[in-house]
Amino acid sequence: MSDTRRRVKVYTLNEDRQWDDRGTGHVSSTFVERLKGISLLVRAESDGSLLLESKISPNTAYQKQQDTLIVWSEADNYDLALSFQEKAGCDEIWEKICQVQGKDPALDITQDPIDESEEERFEEIPETSHLVELPPCELSHLEEIADLVTSVLSSPIRREKLALALMGEDYLKKLLGLFRVCEDLDNREGLHHLYEIVRGVLFLNKAALFEVMFSDDCIMDVVGCLEYDPALVQPKRHREFLTKTAKFKEVIPITDSELRQKIHQTYRVQYIQDIILPTPSVFEENFLSTLNSFIFFNKVEIVSMLQEDEKFLTEVFAQLTDEGTDESKRRELVNFVKEFCAFSQTLQPQNRDAFFKTLANLGILPALEIVMGMDDLQVRAAATDIFSYLVEFSPSMVREFVMQELQQTDDDVLLINVVIKQMICDSDPELGGAVQLMGLLRTLIDPENMLASTNVSASYVPHGANNGKAAALPPTSPPATPNNSSASSVKTVALPASPVVKVMNTHLKNDLSTVLGRGSECVFPQIVSRFSDILAWNRQKKFDNR
Repeated sequence: MSDTRRRVKVYTLNEDRQWDDRGTGHVSSTFVERLKGISLLVRAESDGSLLLESKISPNTAYQKQQDTLIVWSEADNYDLALSFQEKAGCDEIWEKICQVQGKDPALDITQDPIDESEEERFEEIPETSHLVELPPCELSHLEEIADLVTSVLSSPIRREKLALALMGEDYLKKLLGLFRVCEDLDNREGLHHLYEIVRGVLFLNKAALFEVMFSDDCIMDVVGCLEYDPALVQPKRHREFLTKTAKFKEVIPITDSELRQKIHQTYRVQYIQDIILPTPSVFEENFLSTLNSFIFFNKVEIVSMLQEDEKFLTEVFAQLTDEGTDESKRRELVNFVKEFCAFSQTLQPQNRDAFFKTLANLGILPALEIVMGMDDLQVRAAATDIFSYLVEFSPSMVREFVMQELQQTDDDVLLINVVIKQMICDSDPELGGAVQLMGLLRTLIDPENMLASTNVSASYVPHGANNGKAAALPPTSPPATPNNSSASSVKTVALPASPVVKVMNTHLKNDLSTVLGRGSECVFPQIVSRFSDILAWNRQKKFDNR
């Protein structure tokens, strides 16, 4: 069988809760007389030997994960998994399993994984008795608690029941209190058990437990427990980093204590997910889906709270554009706005639309016009990233600002001028910033995202193009440096990037010719020539320095 769609790896879960690779082969679904039913068969690709023979039972819970993985449990807690090389093969076998069980293939799990004996027992027991019985929360029972927590992870229904039990009588807080006792006694065995317990509780994937674990009273104890990984010779020092090394800077004082607490919490939980927790295996990633959601909704809440605080944002933009603001402060402000925009990507489309409208009303584009023209490279780079967020979200909003600015001011210091200047005068030998700006200009002048009602000919009348004359660019001889004085005198405006990125169609070319009038053919080729000169100069410089 050479069909790569059916090529799979077979995994089994060992006693240490680790997945063992049993070999690679090809899977099929066929009726097996001995098992009296449709079964999954996997034959090794090396010698054709039988790696797996498993009857598709109507009562077995199968789960599809990440498009290429099917996981299920058989008798005696024997867990199996098939990892497919291709999604199409996984979908094909999944449809067969769902067909046998009479389930909808659109589901990712066929049923709750409860065997018949458990189901009958649960039906006989009152609803209040469904909770897992927890050992006493004492040092002498930590090993028993750790074994219980790790043993339920393979069963969704048992995870649910353990989570309900942990939420009762402040059991989780008492466990975290034992951490401080173990650390005071230097009880390494107890600390290792607490690591397994806390890691397992995180994998229970329950938001209600996260609310307790990530509260101000508990989160540092959670971090402390996760420092004592049994696989490490010495514990990590995550708490020391979070409390002493990592510094929280308020570019503008935050008066809302709830907002400040939410920012601290989000940073610490993100640190737990990205730094402390080991990279989850393909079988564990779904265990942390609620943790991802917890961080996601925290970020949404932070953006919403900041957006509603108009006084705070007004002060941010006032200081950002104030000539008296020192460079370090301005750098912090522009980096804050950049991160603020990055957080906004977590918002739903309608909320993101309101977010960017708020920024526009506060004067984000005039502010960018100022900071993108500054000498500080870090400030310019961050400002370019902010400009990128704005263009990618709403090119029409940026175009509208450019049109209004062209009509309402006689000044040559225009946003579009600043962008062109930064593109032409990029000091990076690799021209990374210039390439980024070219892409943004391409988006702005792409006919496909322009509204039909936009009258380009009436709106984009550049300074220096009056009376049919094109604005003059500096000479196109190779510059002494990419930032030489002649390059800095560029004053051409309007829509210069189309020849640079070579995407303008005939329709837009005709519109631009109308805008600039006679002689407009000179403007854009000179921009291209200027940029080509810089490219050639940089290549020559790199060659000479070899």
